[in-house]
Amino acid sequence: MAFLLFQLNSLRSRLLLLVLLAIAPSAIMTVINGTRERAHAVEVAEENLQRLTNLAAANEAQSIAAARQILRDLASIPDLMGDQAQCSRLLANIQRRNPDYVNFGLIQLNGDVTCNAVPSTNLVNLADRSHFRRAVHLKRFVAGGYIFGRVIQKHTVNLTYPVLDDDDRVQAVVFAALDLTKLDRFVADIQLPAGSLLLTADSEGKIISRKPEPEAWFGKQVSPEMRTAMAAEPGKPVLLTGPDGVERLHRFARVGSNGLSDYTVTIGIPADAITANARHDQLLDLLALSATIALALAAAWFVGDVLVLRRVKRLASTANSIASGVLEARSGIRYGKEEISELARALDAMAAALQEKERQHLKAQNQLREADRRKDEFLAMLAHELRNPLAPISAGAQLLQSGHATDAAVQRTAGIIVRQVHHMTRLVDDLLDVSRVTRGLVTLTRAPLDVSAIVADAMEQADPLFKSRQHRFAVELPPQPLVVMGDHKRLVQVLVNVLNNAAKYTPAGGAIKLAVRAEGGNVKLIVSDNGVGMSAELRGRVFELFAQAERSADRSQGGLGLGLALVKSLVELHGGTVAVDSGGEHQGSTFTITLPGAAPQQPSAPVPDRAATPSRRLRVLVVDDNIDAAQTLQLLLEAGGHQVSVSHTALAALDMAETTLPELCLLDIGLPDISGFELARRLRALPQTARATLVAVTGYGRREDRAQADQAGFDHYFVKPVDVDALLALIARLP
Repeated sequence: MAFLLFQLNSLRSRLLLLVLLAIAPSAIMTVINGTRERAHAVEVAEENLQRLTNLAAANEAQSIAAARQILRDLASIPDLMGDQAQCSRLLANIQRRNPDYVNFGLIQLNGDVTCNAVPSTNLVNLADRSHFRRAVHLKRFVAGGYIFGRVIQKHTVNLTYPVLDDDDRVQAVVFAALDLTKLDRFVADIQLPAGSLLLTADSEGKIISRKPEPEAWFGKQVSPEMRTAMAAEPGKPVLLTGPDGVERLHRFARVGSNGLSDYTVTIGIPADAITANARHDQLLDLLALSATIALALAAAWFVGDVLVLRRVKRLASTANSIASGVLEARSGIRYGKEEISELARALDAMAAALQEKERQHLKAQNQLREADRRKDEFLAMLAHELRNPLAPISAGAQLLQSGHATDAAVQRTAGIIVRQVHHMTRLVDDLLDVSRVTRGLVTLTRAPLDVSAIVADAMEQADPLFKSRQHRFAVELPPQPLVVMGDHKRLVQVLVNVLNNAAKYTPAGGAIKLAVRAEGGNVKLIVSDNGVGMSAELRGRVFELFAQAERSADRSQGGLGLGLALVKSLVELHGGTVAVDSGGEHQGSTFTITLPGAAPQQPSAPVPDRAATPSRRLRVLVVDDNIDAAQTLQLLLEAGGHQVSVSHTALAALDMAETTLPELCLLDIGLPDISGFELARRLRALPQTARATLVAVTGYGRREDRAQADQAGFDHYFVKPVDVDALLALIARLP
C-alpha cells in the first residue's frame, strides 16, 4: 500500500491519497481544537487563579486592617503611657479578647518594651527591629516582616503604630504580634487541585503563610525566581518550578493597598492539572480520528474497485470512443446523485454538446457561405447602383461640354444631373447611416411630434416614386391627432424607407395604403401593398443588412438592401418595434411600425430651411486638391456674386490668404501637403483670417472627424457631396 501511495500510478492509490487528503482537514482541526482547548483551559485557570489570589490577599488585608484599627485605638488611650503595671493589665485584657494575636506591647523610643501583654522575665529591647524604626520615622501604621518572637517563641509578624502627642511627635510605639497560623485561615477554606501551593511573603521574601506544611516553611526565603516574580507587576501569570520539581502556574496579588503592607500573596497550580481534561479529550479525538482513517482506507482499498474502478473504466472506454469520432457513444451508466454518475452525465452531455456543436459548425459554415454570397451580391449591386446615376451624369456633362446645347437642353440636363446626384447622395447616406447606427453613433433629438406631420413629410418625399410607377396611394389618419416622442428627421426617414420599399416591390399600377391608428398606448403606422409579397424565408431575414428580394428589370429603383435594416435600428432606438407580414409570394406585404405614444401636447415640427439671398458680396477662399470640385464650387459662388480665390494646396492657400483677406474659407481636409485641420489652425493664427468663417468641405463624415474639426477651429462642417441649398443658406446668414 505504501508503494502504491508513493507511485500513484493507479486509481486505487489515488483513491487512498484522496481519502487521506479528505481526512487531513479533520486531523488538522482536531489538533487545532486540542490546542485551543488547552489554551482555553489555561486562560480559564488563570482567571480563576487570579480571583482566588485576590480573595486570599483581601482576607489577609482584612486581618491586618483589623490589627491597624486595634493599634490605632490603643494609641489613643491616655493611660497607655502611665503606670506600667496598669498598661500591662490593659494589654493582657485586649490580648485575651483577640486570640489571633499572641502579644501586645509598648515600645519606648529607646527600644525598650515597657508594657507587655505577655509578662517577660528579662528586659526586651526592640530598637533593632525595622518595623519599630519605620513606625517612628513614618509616623504611621507599619506591617513588619517575619519575626520569631523572643518572648512568646512563635512565628509572628509585628504590626506597629506610633503614639503621638498633641504636637504630632512620637512618644512611643504600640505593637501587636500576629500569630502566623491565624493569618492564613482563609487557606483552609478553599479547595485547590492536588499539588497546588499558596504562600504569602513579606517584603524580604520570607514566607509568612503557606499551604501545605506552613510550620515547616515559616520564615524561609522564597526562591530567587519567585522573588523576582513577586517584585514584578501584580496580575501577570508566571510558570515557576518549585523546590519539589513541580511546574506551577502562579498569579500574584498585593496584600492591601495604600501602604497597608508589603506582603505579596501567590497561588500556584500544577501546569499538568490545568490541561489534564483537555489532553484527555484530545486523546479521545485522536483515537476516533485514527479509527476513521483506518476504516476509510479499507473502504477505498476494497470497496473502491466495485463502486469506482469498474465504472471509471467504462467512462474511459466511452471517452475513447468519443475521441475517435463516434459522437453517438454514451456511457450507459445509470445516473444517480454521486460523483461518478455526475461524471457520466457530464460525459454524455459533452458528447451531446459536441454533436450539437458539429451541427452548429456546419450551420455556421453555411451561414458564412451565405454571408459571403450576399456580400458579393451587395458589392455587385453597389457598383450597379452607382453606375446607374453616373451614366446620365456623364452624358449630361458631355452635352454641356460640347457647347451645342440649347438653353432648354441645358436646363433639362442640369435637372437630370441634380436628380442623379441626389440619388447617389441618398445611397451614400444610407451607407453612412447604417455605419453610424451599428456603431451606436446616432444621437436622437427627441421632441413631441404630431404623427400627421411625419406622414405628410414622408408622403412628400415618396410621392415622386409613386407617381412615376402610377401607384394608387391611400392614407388613413385618425380624427384625433396622435403624438409620439422622437426625432422628426429620423422618423420621416423610417417611414420614407418603408414606403419606397413598398413602391419598389409593387408592380406599376398597384395599390399602397398607409394607415395610422392608436392601440393600447402605442401608435401604429401600417404600410400595406399588393405587390410581390414575401416567402417565409425572406420574412425571417428581411430586416438584416443587404437582404433583398429577387430584383427584376421593372424594379429599376433597386437599392442596396440597407433601408429596412436601418428602419429596424432607428425604430428600436425610439423604443418601438417593426414587423412584417405576408401571405406569401405575389400576395402583398404589410409592414407595421409600433412607436410608444405620448401625452397630447403642442408638438414640435421642423422649421424648413429658407434659402436667403446674400446681403453683400464676400471674399471667399476655396481650398481643394480635387480641381474639378474646386472649380465647380467656384462657379457656384461666383454665380451668387461672390469674389472667389481657389488654391489646390494648403501652403499656397496660406500665401493667398495674406493677400486676398478672405472672409469665408471653404477647406478640404485631405490635402496633399498638410491636413485641412492644420491649415485651419494656421489661418486662425494669421491676423488677416483670424476672424474669418472656416467651413470644412470633406468626404470624411465620422463623429471623431467632426470633433477634430471643432478643435482645429472650424465653424461649420459639410460632407461631400455638398448640400448646395444648405451651403447657400449658411452664406446668406453670415454677417
